Amino acid sequence: MNLLIDILLESWRLLLESSVFILFGLIVSGLLRVFLDPGTVSRHLGQGRFKSVFKASILGIPIPLCSCGVLPAAATLRKQGANKGAVTSFLISTPESGVDSIAITYALMDPIMTVVRPVAAFLTAFAAGISENLLGKPQENRPVVPDLTCPVDGCCDGRNCSPEAHRRHHTMTEKIRAGLRFALTDVWGDLAVWFLFGLLLSGVITQIIPESVFSRYMGGGIGAMLIMLGVGIPIYICATASTPIAASLILQGVSPGAALVFLMTGPATNITSLTVLIRILGKRATAIYLFSIAVCAVGLGLLVDWFYRSLGISAQAVVGQAAKSIPLGLELAAAILILVLSVKPVGRFFQRRFAGPKTTGLHDGHVHASTEKPEHCTDGNCGCSH
Repeated sequence: MNLLIDILLESWRLLLESSVFILFGLIVSGLLRVFLDPGTVSRHLGQGRFKSVFKASILGIPIPLCSCGVLPAAATLRKQGANKGAVTSFLISTPESGVDSIAITYALMDPIMTVVRPVAAFLTAFAAGISENLLGKPQENRPVVPDLTCPVDGCCDGRNCSPEAHRRHHTMTEKIRAGLRFALTDVWGDLAVWFLFGLLLSGVITQIIPESVFSRYMGGGIGAMLIMLGVGIPIYICATASTPIAASLILQGVSPGAALVFLMTGPATNITSLTVLIRILGKRATAIYLFSIAVCAVGLGLLVDWFYRSLGISAQAVVGQAAKSIPLGLELAAAILILVLSVKPVGRFFQRRFAGPKTTGLHDGHVHASTEKPEHCTDGNCGCSH
């Protein structure tokens, strides 16, 4: 019983430290949803082997979608004219980073990792996209058909009215309200279950597994990177949920480079998403996608360890320092709000679990590899887009 209480207390501590930053990231992500024009996005990703990949790599960094939720978005971009290299880049940079995960990285880890994480996502995405466009088969020119549907409430398709009228359909207040509603319901509904699971797992790691185990086998070097690579590639976990786990691993003695490998592979790959990628991009592009992530993750992990050693910084000593600048009262209010917002998605998750398996295919824009939902998919609580 005491062990269970210790695990819950450690998880609660992590929630307090990250709560304000999570809410900030959610709000920004919701506003991006309303103000980022998908038509403009798709038009920039169809032309040029290098320029389109660069734009896709940059574009994916702030968008808060995980490896399952990004699949429908990538399929839409492909349909709207984006080339395979750009889609590959978007598929990597989007789940590996996001305004919410960047904010929580600052809260639970340190400023260096806060910068390194999106930079690593960009470099990996760019390398994979360029490799696909150079090594893949020449691609035909495909017409770009941008999606101009109103992002606030879908009141029009954006084609039967002039752009000026389309922009005036809603006031700024209505757009901001819609963005906040999207952030606190849809976005957090996708993340809540897995973030709370990540907090609990972090508590377990901190309280149960001896620090000597991690410091002995994963304190740095190529061996530690390969272990994290083997752990991160097959599992499903979103970028936000992976952050408290990575922070706990560092506290237990795992090197920051090895933790970065986990942060890069866990959110960007899992068995289910890889099977769907084969359908969207083909076997060659999927192989390039996976190989690029593995090589870049290990290489950047080794580089990050060298960087920390060169600066004489102990990642273990500076983890979570940023969160200490937030007043306790504000942390407590934000943590309670997050728990309240999590009640409905968590309830839906368990309801779906105990209701038994249901068959599903490609419906409402929901992309799956087979007629059954992946084990982690709960009709909206896994990060999948509807």
